[in-house]
Amino acid sequence: MIGAEPTRSTAENYRRFAEIQARGRSPRYEEFAAGIAGDPEVLALIDSLPPGKRQPNLVLGAVRFVTGDADGYPELRPTLLDGWARIRSVVLARSTQTNEIGRCAALLPVLAGLPQPLALLEVGASAGLCLRMDRYRYDYGVGEPLGPSDAAVTLRCELRGDTAPPSRLPGIAWRAGLDLAPVDISDPDDVRWLETLVWPGQPERLARLRTALADAAAEPPRVIAGDLRTGLAEHLADAPPDATRVVLHSAVLAYLPPEDREDFVRQVAEAGAIRIGFEGEQVLAGIAPTTGTPSSAFLISRDDRVVARADPHGAWLESL
Repeated sequence: MIGAEPTRSTAENYRRFAEIQARGRSPRYEEFAAGIAGDPEVLALIDSLPPGKRQPNLVLGAVRFVTGDADGYPELRPTLLDGWARIRSVVLARSTQTNEIGRCAALLPVLAGLPQPLALLEVGASAGLCLRMDRYRYDYGVGEPLGPSDAAVTLRCELRGDTAPPSRLPGIAWRAGLDLAPVDISDPDDVRWLETLVWPGQPERLARLRTALADAAAEPPRVIAGDLRTGLAEHLADAPPDATRVVLHSAVLAYLPPEDREDFVRQVAEAGAIRIGFEGEQVLAGIAPTTGTPSSAFLISRDDRVVARADPHGAWLESL
């Protein structure tokens, strides 16, 4: 997963992030995380943070937010050490809120296959850009692209194996997001934070994010400040009664302890909703069967059943 497993040491979490998550996607993040994993002085600083604030995405994002980009670990290390007080304050004030709309392409077939229309509640929604999935255009490399012809954003996703493309967009009758600290897309600092969370060396993701933010500015998605661990039924209370209730979580449960993950699953069931997840395999252990082959891929689940594997940023999709 992209977060950090609390049962592993900080060094091991950063080493695994370098070798499994960043390798082949961001050479600079691979170098940074590997450098930190072998640097006792930097590891001691990170270990001084609360356990939930030590994950590579958050710390590396905060470093870039404060000090800008470095060409390599020898350049990053002194700026990190010298600027630690400011970096620490950013880490404590913010969270990893990667609003990766590419995941919509991987989730779309599952959502389009549910009874329509949908009442969609996304937890850990950040700026809520994934709530606008019916506003994007999708190119799966087979057949005609799906979605509005005048969409500002086109998402491309490679279908692997015998995976079939969706034949329709989901009909979303009601939508809302829930986040501990919703991102205000009219706030320049919030927008810069989202942009900083895009990994170095991924200019296409950054351009796509900026386009999606600009497109959403005229009609920002509704994202409520709140905790996914409490009151899910209340947040769904004003959803249309004839819509299928769906609670969507994407790279969110990694930041909850296992007992809270299980409580969240129970809450969704009690709210009469279908739970659609897009999480790392380790996160689903205990709440859904997994493939037994750990990798950098994420798993898409419907309630307690895994239905597909996908690239963490939605570049490819494979049905199971």
